[in-house]
Amino acid sequence: MSSEALQGPPTSGNVIERDGYRFPPGIRYNLVWRALVRMGPPNPTVLFQRLVDEFGDVSHYRVGRNHIVFLNSPEYIRDILVVQHANFIKERTQHRAKLLLGEGMITADGQAHRRQRQVAQPAFHRQRVPAYADEIARRAAALRERWNPGEADIYREMMQYALGTVSSTLFSTELGDEIGPLNAAMGDIMSVYNPIVLLPGVQTWLKIPGTPLRKFVHARARFDETVYRLIEEHRRGAGDGDLLSGLLAAQAEMGWSDTDLRDQVLTVFLAGYETVAIALTWTWYLLSQHPEVEARFHAEIDEVLGERLPKYDDLPRLRYVEMVLAESMRLYPPAWAMGRQALEDFELGPYRLPAGTTVLMSQFITHRDARYFPEPMRFDPERFTPEAKAARQRFTYFPFGRGPRQCIGEAFAWMEGVLALATIGQRWRMRPVPGSRVEPEPLFTLRPKYGMRMLLEPR
Repeated sequence: MSSEALQGPPTSGNVIERDGYRFPPGIRYNLVWRALVRMGPPNPTVLFQRLVDEFGDVSHYRVGRNHIVFLNSPEYIRDILVVQHANFIKERTQHRAKLLLGEGMITADGQAHRRQRQVAQPAFHRQRVPAYADEIARRAAALRERWNPGEADIYREMMQYALGTVSSTLFSTELGDEIGPLNAAMGDIMSVYNPIVLLPGVQTWLKIPGTPLRKFVHARARFDETVYRLIEEHRRGAGDGDLLSGLLAAQAEMGWSDTDLRDQVLTVFLAGYETVAIALTWTWYLLSQHPEVEARFHAEIDEVLGERLPKYDDLPRLRYVEMVLAESMRLYPPAWAMGRQALEDFELGPYRLPAGTTVLMSQFITHRDARYFPEPMRFDPERFTPEAKAARQRFTYFPFGRGPRQCIGEAFAWMEGVLALATIGQRWRMRPVPGSRVEPEPLFTLRPKYGMRMLLEPR
């Protein structure tokens, strides 16, 4: 649904009390029927912003029989993600990701999630992460040396770079010619994301030959082929101390089948490259639109590095590069929304809500709230000086989530992002191709809908 389709007179109501529950104010009509009338679901970011504009920081609507509560309050977000986290599991949309990821860390709940996280944690320990830095910079340097002046789809370039990097660092494997087909397979998966999430009985639809959803099945098989190959190679001693070696060592203790092991590997594999690639893509775009920020970005890189490649020990001195990345993820957070579903009845401020209620939060909306980030659409890395971060209310900026389910690879992602930006920024600047369309598309991640066509200019 377009933004225009959400305009018109308010259809709101006050607080609703029913059957012993107290629901926040919100949209009275059922969004299932509105979606049918309008021939499609609403753009979620437009819907969420409308909820905030009309009803404030906590609001309510229904999709079919399901109660949905949307939060834009840092206090309430903390309440759900930290204080009451034990009463919540992943909500329906994220459960649909099991069709691709199985029971990996992103989709698992409760004790299963905690045990998986404990097994994977050593690969992301702060003493382990520095060992990945040289490989991250080496691969970024190889990428920049391959480029020629002229036009390129930077989104595609960043996806392929990040895919190769996560494979070589966390899984000690060079994907080589597999990178292109795997990246294309991910594109096929995202092209049918909405039907996968929304269609009832989607498992049946996936079995029907000739439908567009079969692209998902073929793409999943492509990833499975690579993951099972990695597992077999590591069983023959290909890895030494990497993440997959740790998962294999824990397989018997955890009682995992090879399918279970596949779920763990594929989850880290995909989560470890998709979000970083998207963050880098949006950062290059924003730098191209703000020449003063770009000039300071390049000046810091030149001062700190000169002609040499960055190392882990350079990270504290590449502070402005990090601030640029942080501000980019404020405006265009790769993980743009998150949700939880209540196991039991619960209270949230003055409201009492039933078991099964879905609670949604959106980094895309909260990060653009003028109360926390004045002039929110202005690209300003100074928002992320140490002083500015210390003064800002917590849970107003959470690109990697918060609470016990906060992204396990956050430190890795920050390091990769900064080192990749610095390495590529030593040699290149970028400008959008005239007439190219730039629009975020809120699917599982916040992808650029039309890619990111840019002109590469040597420095």
